[in-house]
Amino acid sequence: MTPHFRSKTSAHAPDNAPAPGLAARQAAAAILADVLGGGRSLDDSFTGASPNPALKDLDARDRALVRSITTAALRRFGLIRLALAQRLERGLPKRAGMLEWILIVGAAQILFLDVPDRAAVDLAVRAVRLDKNAASFAGLTNAVLRGIARDRDDILAQADALRDETPGWLAARWAQAYGLDRASAIASAHRHEPSIDLTVKADPDLWAQRLSGRALPNGSVRLETHAPIPELDGYDQGEWWVQDAAASLPARLLHVQPDERVADLCAAPGGKTAQLAALGADVTAVDRSAQRLKRLATNLERLGLTTHVVVDDAQNLQADPFDAVLLDAPCSATGTIRRHPDVAWVRTIGDITKLAALQSRLLDKAVSLLKPNGRLVYCTCSLEPEEGENQIAALLRRNPDVVREPIDPAEIGGWAQCLTPDGDLRTLPCHLPDPEPRFAGLDGFFASRLRRKG
Repeated sequence: MTPHFRSKTSAHAPDNAPAPGLAARQAAAAILADVLGGGRSLDDSFTGASPNPALKDLDARDRALVRSITTAALRRFGLIRLALAQRLERGLPKRAGMLEWILIVGAAQILFLDVPDRAAVDLAVRAVRLDKNAASFAGLTNAVLRGIARDRDDILAQADALRDETPGWLAARWAQAYGLDRASAIASAHRHEPSIDLTVKADPDLWAQRLSGRALPNGSVRLETHAPIPELDGYDQGEWWVQDAAASLPARLLHVQPDERVADLCAAPGGKTAQLAALGADVTAVDRSAQRLKRLATNLERLGLTTHVVVDDAQNLQADPFDAVLLDAPCSATGTIRRHPDVAWVRTIGDITKLAALQSRLLDKAVSLLKPNGRLVYCTCSLEPEEGENQIAALLRRNPDVVREPIDPAEIGGWAQCLTPDGDLRTLPCHLPDPEPRFAGLDGFFASRLRRKG
């Protein structure tokens, strides 16, 4: 995070007495090391096949605290890193064990969570003292975090979301693609927790009323409650599923009819599959991950919907031609940084290059699976032009049998600002502003509707 220099600061002898909340802070530090140092996703650290072992003995309340700390730390990692660097005159000490991650955990609590400064500092110092490789830097930890607590208002007031809180390579890309003002608005949107949106089988106005939410113009329901999702009215009855409003748009653009044969490629976790099945389509859901397809099948069972599930790489799928294909291609997911703040710090330009090559191959395969006059919607949850606009331009150049079918604003709830001049969908995190940040924003999505000539 900064150049490494050894500090001469010493510390008192380690205090091995257990302290309430200490294990949660240690777990948060371990997870941040796993994510930022090892490239593992935050979600996998909590709910993957092998969650981080530091969570093993924590109760539900402490696990929730760990999730809050790590999410805040990743959401505002750029600013935290800057604030720490400004107070480490000699840089981060070398061979200091978990010191870096413990400092990040402490700073995240002081700057962004409702945790008393004294508790955040004390628990950080205790965690450092219990780490044999970091123990000699307990005094440094105390001084740095006390300084951040003292200067908190100035740190927050002077922070610029694009300059200080966004990786430089992403900031430069977004400024080039969208202009400096819009890139700054995107970065500012990433500071806030995302909304929780539902896709309902029918009558969004009714469900907005029953769940004390808002019916959005596109047909989604945006929630106000923070109650656990399984406890909400209609969950057990399979009346709705969680899906960002932007993520619900691509499937709508296919306008599938009952009994049409539709392929949903790269289908897991299944929100778009559910949309297509709920419209009565004969859906084949394809994904290479058997584990992710199990989750899809579980969701569809709750919703009372059926599909054909195929475990396969979509590039290898052999099937009779389909009336319509939805390709939600693997991507860098930079449009979901509001929900997955680790994406900003673990993705690289090399990832985008590799994924763009895969997307191109998948697009060609999707076209080959269409009947004459069949429809294709290609989408990614990425802000990067190589994974969106550039993909479609290249496809149209190399395949004269494919034509674009521009999207009308009325198809997406009148959100004309979410359409490109070519008629493709491009939602941004800064779209759908609201005075209450909890109700604002959309995931960043690109979608294009195409047709194979007859």
